[in-house]
Amino acid sequence: CPRSHPRTCMKCGQGTAALVIRVGDPFCRGCFREYFVHKFRAMLGKNRVIFPGEKVLLAVSGGPASSAMVRQVQEGLSREAAKRLRFVPGLVYIEEGAVRRQSPEQREQTLAQMETLLQATGFPYHLIHLEEALELPPSILQPGPERASTPGPSGPSYKQAVDSFIQQQRQDGDSGTSLPGHSTQDRPAGPPATPRLPDAAQTQELLRSFEAAGTATAREELLEMLRTHLIVQMARDRGYTKVMTGESLTRVAVKLLTNLSLGRGAFLAVDTGFTDQRHGDVMVVRPMRDYTAKEIAFYNRFFSVPTVTVPPLFTKRREKPSIHQLVERFLLGLQEEFPSTISTVYRTGEKLSPEPAKASSESQRCLLCLCGLDTDGGEWGGHWG
Repeated sequence: CPRSHPRTCMKCGQGTAALVIRVGDPFCRGCFREYFVHKFRAMLGKNRVIFPGEKVLLAVSGGPASSAMVRQVQEGLSREAAKRLRFVPGLVYIEEGAVRRQSPEQREQTLAQMETLLQATGFPYHLIHLEEALELPPSILQPGPERASTPGPSGPSYKQAVDSFIQQQRQDGDSGTSLPGHSTQDRPAGPPATPRLPDAAQTQELLRSFEAAGTATAREELLEMLRTHLIVQMARDRGYTKVMTGESLTRVAVKLLTNLSLGRGAFLAVDTGFTDQRHGDVMVVRPMRDYTAKEIAFYNRFFSVPTVTVPPLFTKRREKPSIHQLVERFLLGLQEEFPSTISTVYRTGEKLSPEPAKASSESQRCLLCLCGLDTDGGEWGGHWG
C-alpha cells in the first residue's frame, strides 16, 4: 500500500522489515533467517536427545513444515554452519495417493515430484506406499527393546556421547567434513527412476479397510496410525534410532484439542511433546513444534524451499467432515481475532506430563497406540481417555 510506512527490523535496527511475526515483532529477511535457524538449533541443543553420529530418519510429507525441517538439517550439516549438526540423516516419504482418491497417473506424478525433491537433498531416502502397512509384522504392535545409546540410567550421557564421537573422529583421522554411518545401498544414484505403484489387489484391500471405518474422523485416525507404524518399522529395519517429524506449533495445538475431543486426554504429552518414547527402540522427535505455520510459510517463500501439495482425505461431507478439520477451523478462526490463541493452547500442552501414558505391563498397553490403558481412575473415580 503506498500510504503504509515501512517498519525497521527489531533485531538489527537497520534493515526494512519484510514481515511481522507477531504484533510488534518486525524482521528483515536476514534477521528472520537467523532467528529461524537459531530456533531449530536451540531446540535440539536444549533437549540433547540426538547424539553425534546417530542415524536419524526424517519423515517428509512434502508439506511446508517437513520441507523446512529438511532444509534446516541440510544447512546444519554443512561445513559453514556455526553450530554444526553431527547426526546422520535419512529421509522417508509415505505415498498415500490411494486413500486420497488420486488416479494412478496422479500418484505417479506426485511420486516423481517427491523423488526429485528428496534426491536433491543428497541424503539417503526411502519411498514407501501406504499399502505396505498391510504387510507389517505383528512385532510393530509391541515396543522394541531400548537401545544402549538411549540416554538414561542404562545409556551414556550426552557429554559422554560427544566425547566418544570426537575421540572416534581423531582415531579415524576424520577432518570433520563427513559423517560416519551413511549406508551406500540406501543412497540413490543417477536420475530418478519411474516409481512403481503397488498391485491393484493391495490397493483395493487398503481401500476396503478405510471404507470400513465409518466416519471421516476414524479414517483420519487410521491413516495416522498406519503412517506411524510404517515409519517406525522403516527405522527399525534400517538401523535408525530417532525419527524426526515436521509437526508445527499450529499442528501441535490442533492435535492437542483434537485428542481431547477424541478422549485421549491422558496421552497428550506423548502425542504432542518434543519426544515420544512409546516405541522403545525408536524415539520420535518433533523439532518444528516451536514454529507457527505463518513462520514456516514465510521462510519457505523467502528462501525458495520446494514443497509438494497432496489432496486431503476424500469425503463427501463438505461441512464438518471430521473432528480434526473442525478443530482446525475453530482454532484458525479464533486466531484471526485473537492472535495468541494457538500459542496459548500450545503452552498449556507444555505443562503436561507423559507419566499417565506409561504402561506397567504389556497387558496394560493399548494394542494400537502402545500407550498405557487408562482404565484405572484412581482418586478421580473414573477414567480420562
